[in-house]
Amino acid sequence: MNETYLGLDIGTSSIKALLVDRSQAVLAQASVPLEVQRPRVLWSEQAPEAWWAATEIAVAELRAQHPDAWSRLRAIGLSGQMHGATLLDADGAVLRPAMLWNDGRSGAQCATISVRVPDLTERAGNIAMPGFTAPKVLWVAEHEPAVFAATRYVLLPKDYVRYRMTGAMVSDPSDASGTLWLDVGRRDWDDTLLAAVGFTRANVPTLVEGSAVSATVSATVAAAWGIGAEIVVAGGGGDNAASAVGIGATRAGEGFLSLGTSGVLFAVTDHYVSFPARTMHGFCHALPGRWHGMSVHLSAAAALSWIAAVVGAGEDIVGLLGTVESWAATPRNRAEAPIFLPYLSGERTPHNDPEASGMFAGLRMDHGAPALVYAVLEGVAFAFADGLSVLREADARLDSCLLVGGGARSPFWCQMLADVLEIELSLPAGAETGAAFGAARLAMLAAGGDEATVCVRPAIERVFSPRPASHDASRLARYRALYEVERAGR
Repeated sequence: MNETYLGLDIGTSSIKALLVDRSQAVLAQASVPLEVQRPRVLWSEQAPEAWWAATEIAVAELRAQHPDAWSRLRAIGLSGQMHGATLLDADGAVLRPAMLWNDGRSGAQCATISVRVPDLTERAGNIAMPGFTAPKVLWVAEHEPAVFAATRYVLLPKDYVRYRMTGAMVSDPSDASGTLWLDVGRRDWDDTLLAAVGFTRANVPTLVEGSAVSATVSATVAAAWGIGAEIVVAGGGGDNAASAVGIGATRAGEGFLSLGTSGVLFAVTDHYVSFPARTMHGFCHALPGRWHGMSVHLSAAAALSWIAAVVGAGEDIVGLLGTVESWAATPRNRAEAPIFLPYLSGERTPHNDPEASGMFAGLRMDHGAPALVYAVLEGVAFAFADGLSVLREADARLDSCLLVGGGARSPFWCQMLADVLEIELSLPAGAETGAAFGAARLAMLAAGGDEATVCVRPAIERVFSPRPASHDASRLARYRALYEVERAGR
């Protein structure tokens, strides 16, 4: 019997669901949108019940699309947005909306935690930032004391969906890495970090590896979903770690460059890596015995969308990029283009500076739309060069790197990135590269699959090799100096 496997990604903008068979062919898929509530400046929240309701809708769609395959479901895997604080009382009831990864209200609490735990970065491997879970919980303790007093458990978004599905409170090391409560090197909770917000291990879920069995679907949910008994649920992973599993980035030196709204460089390691001084995230991978270093850049494809709107290109991004590529074919145009800082939403790696802003330098009267767009594309590439430098300093090497994300659809931009980073970048062909697919692979592993055959790399459509003579390295040096100018001018 050709068993099937379900991958669920509990994202910020949607719940995505994939049903795959043993050969990893996608048989059915669904996406159910979610909304983010922003009741005040810096606040970003979602109702946990909305995650569960959307999950049930997505599951019903898969069941309707392919009822025969659905009846052969063997295991479920989970991935999800990281860091979200889901507070539950002693009965497992939600106490308030979940505070999401991009909620920025807890800056003061980050400072408090850093004072309470002087060796925070040594213990957690990361600095305290409002995106992490722990400062959010401390904010609740200080601003909503009745809610905090009633709080018995804190779960991450995907783990709340697991709780509704199984009744078990379980997480995995990759997702737990983003709480600021995990000893990332030991892949276990740290009692001192928990105590900094008034918690103990009783307040956080049990940990299992992402490829291990975490629980089985409850009889009530199994009956409602029309699936058999004893359907196992994998530990799962945070969204980036699950995405890495989905593209076969599982061994040291493998990784990916994501050109999404934000940008990510993800490098798998076989040892714990940490470089908090330059805002590199040192997290556990979703597979046992592996970790990853990750640089995060807050404006990647978002910067291209912004400049396209500014120059009046509308939705014709492809046409705009074609014009820019023709313009850039002249070496003098590239050499005299402006330099752009892409910090339109602040920046994380390497500056950890939410107040950083975008900037053009070197503008001339003869600079039109192509020059501005080229500068933006190049500025994003320079941001990734900073990220790669941080990864290398932390001993998180990238021997091979796949391209993912919407921006990777531009061959011109991909080649520019290869030239600036001076590494080979490979574009996958015809493969699911999302976190939901990685979650489905984790389900296969939890059901007894072999990593060597499950976590294969996709076929490659195109390889972008660096061209050493094609880019003026002095422009990167000017870019790096520009940040100091921008910071001094605030």
